[in-house]
Amino acid sequence: MRVLSIHNRYRQRGGEDAVFEDESQLLEDHGHTVIQYTATNEDGGQLRGFKLAGRTVWSTKSYRALSDVIESERPDVAHVHNSLAMVSPSAYYAARRNGVPVVQTLHNYRLLCPGVSFLRDGKVCEECLGRRLAWPAIRHGCYLESRAASATVAAMITTHRMIGTWEREVNRYIAPTEFLRNKFVEGGFPAELIAVKPHFVAVDAGPGAGLDGSALYVGRLAEEKGLRTLLAAWEQAPPGSKLRIVGDGPLADIVEAACDRLDGVEWLGNRAADEVRRLMGEAAFLVFPSECLEAFGLVIIEAFCAGTPVLASNVGPGAELIDHGRTGRHFRPGDTAGLAAQIRWFFEHSADTSSMRSHARSEYEEKYTAERNYEELIEIYDAVIREVQP
Repeated sequence: MRVLSIHNRYRQRGGEDAVFEDESQLLEDHGHTVIQYTATNEDGGQLRGFKLAGRTVWSTKSYRALSDVIESERPDVAHVHNSLAMVSPSAYYAARRNGVPVVQTLHNYRLLCPGVSFLRDGKVCEECLGRRLAWPAIRHGCYLESRAASATVAAMITTHRMIGTWEREVNRYIAPTEFLRNKFVEGGFPAELIAVKPHFVAVDAGPGAGLDGSALYVGRLAEEKGLRTLLAAWEQAPPGSKLRIVGDGPLADIVEAACDRLDGVEWLGNRAADEVRRLMGEAAFLVFPSECLEAFGLVIIEAFCAGTPVLASNVGPGAELIDHGRTGRHFRPGDTAGLAAQIRWFFEHSADTSSMRSHARSEYEEKYTAERNYEELIEIYDAVIREVQP
């Protein structure tokens, strides 16, 4: 099979970049040909104002370039990961006009929310969900803290909603969770076009033993990730308990201060992927205290791969991916007392967490391996190819 993989990178590396790269490598490992078409927002150069807005809504340059690629490479399917801003939705039309079916992975809520994540001022905000035009996002400057930039993205969403792009030009959307799929259906996307296929762990380092006995947080140090709640809850942790924090971000100063103030808290900063895998295997449990509507939660299944149970807020992927009492435990987002109680439970029930480790690893082996993901991805590709070329 020949796959045209299309991705517009942002200036800074993001989670969709890793999925794009891992998925491309997975296909190549199974003998498929992957033709990569990529752009970055820096390709916009000196584009400003109406010219940048126009290209975001429709890029003639990308349409022509992709049409040429399709004519020369003859792909069987086009898989779009991100099109904002230099690729634009013209990529769908270039593929469909040349008889190539289109698959789009929904890495975030971009096609419903100009700000990407249903987040404003560190709090969940769904004011734009289902609106014909995302006026609240424009008013609050939700994208890049700019009203002009937010208006550009809102115009792209509204224009393609009005001309039927989302329904007619994409054969199948891939949502990594049922939660995200339901949000898109609520936002007006056809339910029958959205398949659920989770992300996967590209490198399986095997399960760890959890011998370090610590709690572990891995992720961005940001307000919406629940760091304040976690640090407040840690004040009630059993004496001698350890919390390791991996990552960086705007709350770094607060985390650093907590290390000085609270016993057992250690901030490790950013660490290489192989060391993060080692830390996960050593930890007694991973903490995922997110207070926003995450699209997935790759760190959860990475913990499962290491055989490490997860203590997570019961919203979005935290609620969906974790079986309470079997592969981890839940608490209400932002509930300091509830999180503190669950932290104490983990440290006081080592026998139960031992059985959770085997269940977490089994969950990974059943749902989140590269091989399982490959089977699900090819099934989606085969289905859309049959629809276009019966």
